Amino acid sequence: MTDSDLADLWENAPSGHLVVDPLGVILRANTTLLDWLQYERDALCGRPISDLFTAGGRIHFTTHFAPMLRMNGTLEGVTLDLVAADGTRLPMFMTANIKTGSDGEPELARITVVEAADRRAYERELLDERRRAESESGRARAFADTLRRSLLPPVLDPPPGMEAADHYFAASPDDVGGDFYDLFPLSKDTWGFFLGDVVGKGVDAAVVTGLTRYVLRSAAVSDDDPVRVLRNLNSVLLQRLGIQRNRLCTLIYGNMLQRGDGFDVELASGGHPPPLLLGGDGSAYYADTVGGIAVGVTTTPKFVTSRLHLSPGDTLILYTDGLTEASIGVGRERYDDEGALLQFAKQHAPASASTIVGAIRDLLDSLGSGVQDDAAVLAFGVPPR
Repeated sequence: MTDSDLADLWENAPSGHLVVDPLGVILRANTTLLDWLQYERDALCGRPISDLFTAGGRIHFTTHFAPMLRMNGTLEGVTLDLVAADGTRLPMFMTANIKTGSDGEPELARITVVEAADRRAYERELLDERRRAESESGRARAFADTLRRSLLPPVLDPPPGMEAADHYFAASPDDVGGDFYDLFPLSKDTWGFFLGDVVGKGVDAAVVTGLTRYVLRSAAVSDDDPVRVLRNLNSVLLQRLGIQRNRLCTLIYGNMLQRGDGFDVELASGGHPPPLLLGGDGSAYYADTVGGIAVGVTTTPKFVTSRLHLSPGDTLILYTDGLTEASIGVGRERYDDEGALLQFAKQHAPASASTIVGAIRDLLDSLGSGVQDDAAVLAFGVPPR
């Protein structure tokens, strides 16, 4: 095969081809793709690949597909809409792989796209919701709600013998905060969980939130050490993934292992408020997780670990600072400045997960406009014998 044959194969292949640098800037596009998208020769060179996606597609690509490509080196069979020069949306199947240099670092990404008849359900729902929202006066509110729900687990999946409950308080219906949580099985007798808060609001915070949830779940599958899970996330957040710099988050990650009639719990904290433990005997106290730093700050992070056992009647509560830092209307005084949350817990102990989450939900409602940041609560406990 001659050089001209190879050049013709690249330019006129039945699929579109792109080459982008590690930052997502387009270096080259073949004639097939340019014709599909109605661009002239070299019109795409130097532009970010995100320019070819819809608004929803940019979010999904940044929070899911780009991290998958960077972590695994390949990306296969994902569906995205590309936007042509005249605004037409073209559904495509995208496949990609990364070329690395001698130092093991990415040099470029090779991307192939082919026309697709279908779209994945998540993308279709997100795009449809975005179109409906844009046609209404409250489009910003509807989009924020859709994005917020996509970043939270649809249902909690506690292990047998444990009850779990959660609540998300949105301080503003028009904006998206960075609070997130999850509870999920890792093996037949081990479950993972996390709760955290990304600094900032809006789509930028949502991008980091989606990336964080994906990395935590992926890291938890391959590593049973909560500290190493947080370090894995720290490394990803410090990489140049096209997201805004200094997007850090506070976070608690943990594993729970069923033992006897209760559960052993191992926690790792990155600068997050300490969890509350409600004892079956009516006691209430904080878990010892104070001292770690937020994730995404430094290449040498310090995370704090704690181990405890949940016996029948015990309940563990994780929460974000939207609760503790709520204004109570007296100058700059905040709800938990004088230890009000611990007193609240002592008044309600012992309590099941659903009971204490319901009480905290009522507390947040009673604080009203004083809750100026989103607040998330995740609780799980062992029912009494």
